[in-house]
Amino acid sequence: MNTTTNTTANTTSAEVPEPTPDTPADNGKRRRRLIAVTGLIILLLIGYGVWWAIYARHFEDTDDAYVAGNVVQVTPQVGGTVVAIHTDDTELVEMGKPLIELDRSDAKVALEQAEAQLAQTVREVRTLFVNNGALNANVTARVAELARARADFARRQELNGTGAVSKEELEHARIALESAESALQATRGQLASNQALTENTSIEKHPNVQRAAANVQSAYLALARTTLPAPITGYVAKRSVQIGQRVAPGAPLLSIIPLNAVWVDANFKEVQVARMRIGQPVELHSDLYGSGVKYHGKVIGFSAGTGAAFALLPTQNASGNWIKVVQRIPVRIELDPKELEERPLRVGLSMQVEVDIANDAGTSLTSSAAARTTPAYETTVFDHAGADAEARVAQIIANNTNNAQGAGNRTH
Repeated sequence: MNTTTNTTANTTSAEVPEPTPDTPADNGKRRRRLIAVTGLIILLLIGYGVWWAIYARHFEDTDDAYVAGNVVQVTPQVGGTVVAIHTDDTELVEMGKPLIELDRSDAKVALEQAEAQLAQTVREVRTLFVNNGALNANVTARVAELARARADFARRQELNGTGAVSKEELEHARIALESAESALQATRGQLASNQALTENTSIEKHPNVQRAAANVQSAYLALARTTLPAPITGYVAKRSVQIGQRVAPGAPLLSIIPLNAVWVDANFKEVQVARMRIGQPVELHSDLYGSGVKYHGKVIGFSAGTGAAFALLPTQNASGNWIKVVQRIPVRIELDPKELEERPLRVGLSMQVEVDIANDAGTSLTSSAAARTTPAYETTVFDHAGADAEARVAQIIANNTNNAQGAGNRTH
């Protein structure tokens, strides 16, 4: 048994190769490899440094950027019941197109009442102007009666001492004179009162007519506002209104988004915006179209505060343990309209943004010289209602004034 064990041990010992020492040639190869790798790393670092110094340090980028746009809510100016909806989500609507119609019955009745009241008021005011002539004639008649009464009294007073006129007749003449004076005074008062209602004005400008005209305009606008037009051209989104729904003034019914006027809000870290300036060029990529599609734009403004400052629950660093958190500043970027037309973006899409900050000679704040002199956004779809109401009022006044004048001419 010992013989067998020894034989096995000798066989095992013979099978294990003994380590051979490295030769000088192997050490030289390893050294050359290490030198080559080290040299390659150094070259890469030098290349990166050159690339950063020449190119990369002139750009700031972020993927915390999103497409933003105007979300125009369509809300009623008057209450009512929805009887028609002329559009739906995803549809393109042109500015001025009727979108929603409310029941018009009550508004029509109110307008008819206001128009009837305006016509009646115009006729009443016209009567005031006509009465000025009649009262002037009355004053002339009373002046003549007073002159006759004064002459009668004077004659009787001269004959009083001769016995040709009795005391009773003289007393009657005196009473008639006093009565004529009182009548003249009353008539002049009526004339002055009527003139106070008509002087320095006309039928169209009379306060009573203006008040009635304002009621007509208000009723006409209420009727016109039962139809809700599109205030801007864009795509319909978030339609919540339904047929038969009773809506109140100001209730959001749907939204319109003009996709031809979107922009990008890029949220850069506060350490990235030191050299950013208004007007610097920007290159953007959208995840919707992939990195192969480029958008171009420019920086047009910086937010007045960080995102945390405008948060619903802003942080209160003075109330507890303070931890420094790098803040982000929203930067507004204007896009090329032609590129937007070719490849439309949607509100809320994420974007890759790279700003060229090589030219930092500008400013990061909008100057007073660049202040707007015209509205940034406006719509004219509501203007025609006021003009139509004024035309309606003018027509009612003209019709009733002409009728009154014709009646007066026929009377004379």
